[in-house]
Amino acid sequence: MTEVRRDAHRRFLYRGPEDLQRDIEALGLSIPWSDDFSPLLEPVRVGDRTLPNRLAVHPMEGFDARLDGGPGERAFRRYRRFASGGSGLVWFEATAVMEEARSNPHQLWIHSGNVGDFEALVSKARGAASEAMGSSHKPLFVLQLTHSGRWSRPGEVRKPVIAHHNEMLDGMVGIHPNDEVIADEELGRIQDVFLEAARFAGAAGFDGVDVKACHGYLISELLAAHTREGRYGGPLDNRARFLLETVEKIRTAAPGLMVTSRINVFDGLPHPYGFGVSREDADVWDLTEPRAVLSHLQDLGCPMVNVTLGVPYCRPHLGRPFNRSVPGSPSAPEHPLVGIARFQEVTGELQRAVTDLPIVGTGYSWLRQFFPHVGAGAVHEGGVSIVGLGRMAFAYPDFAKDLVDRGYLDGKKVCVGCSGCTQLMKAGMESGCVVRDGDLYQLPRNRP
Repeated sequence: MTEVRRDAHRRFLYRGPEDLQRDIEALGLSIPWSDDFSPLLEPVRVGDRTLPNRLAVHPMEGFDARLDGGPGERAFRRYRRFASGGSGLVWFEATAVMEEARSNPHQLWIHSGNVGDFEALVSKARGAASEAMGSSHKPLFVLQLTHSGRWSRPGEVRKPVIAHHNEMLDGMVGIHPNDEVIADEELGRIQDVFLEAARFAGAAGFDGVDVKACHGYLISELLAAHTREGRYGGPLDNRARFLLETVEKIRTAAPGLMVTSRINVFDGLPHPYGFGVSREDADVWDLTEPRAVLSHLQDLGCPMVNVTLGVPYCRPHLGRPFNRSVPGSPSAPEHPLVGIARFQEVTGELQRAVTDLPIVGTGYSWLRQFFPHVGAGAVHEGGVSIVGLGRMAFAYPDFAKDLVDRGYLDGKKVCVGCSGCTQLMKAGMESGCVVRDGDLYQLPRNRP
């Protein structure tokens, strides 16, 4: 029998749930578990809405928008499949609030000229949900609004916008030590653009918007702007100012629209470059500040939050435990179950601290057909309110419907953690599941 170690990556080789439980125990990890999946299928209250179940589709970019930012044919296909897949919450992918905020020239971008196209996208998705699940099944639709910050690439050339200098990341996008950070005045203007984009989202029929504050993009980077001077840097009140003010402005100007955030609560970057990180050790989380930000979001009327970890451009295993890394990226220095335990511990600590604020959890796809055991266990123990799947939804958009109809998942339809979808994203190509949708999505021929 191969020795199982915390500090050694291992591929998914589990034939049954008992094999997985054996390694969890051997590694001495705290991962919740239940054989009763019913908690996942319960309705859950979010603000003034009741979701039909506790399962969610996470925002996953397809990079298949038209050049004007409107959804292309594959985006319509993707969201029809997600909506008909039975999840109670569909979190639509990162959508730029302005052209220069796009991380890819084919990233979605909402503006006055294409609101009608987004309205059609929402309408088609709602129709698909009703047709597949019945008229009483009404999933919540949230649109993620983003500015890509240092990762902005609206055309063939990168156009990074930085909130502060970061010695770990600057070189990745060609930032030089003397390059200027974005001015406070420009950040104020971008706040207004977020507000305008939120109004467009409401007009298109979305139930809510997400002011994206995760994975090292602009607002996430502001949360970690310890070295920045001015209104948006230094103490936490300043670093969280952009996020909280933007949420408040949208809530005031669009009272019928839910406002939430997908927020990084542990960057895994050393101080002073990371948020939610111990000052002494970048591998250790300190949730004092994330807990405070979540409390502020709750006070502002956010009906839920979506928490995640890591910056995918650096130490990618923190954000998505995988079976195989993207070619050219380092292998994970840990067993994937260690990463899953990290997600569970961090999310659980926060959910128990803000019991009245439903948290959407992350980090389940690597578990394949066994993720309901962990998700249901986490709900049962009060460690999360909603279980979200990203890569799994690409591969298996009807995972929730199968769980409702059959009571189990099909092992031949699950995500296999191959990182193919991530490789396509990094290559700037249209992204999807190269295993389950190989007729549409294929890896580059010159793959390393």
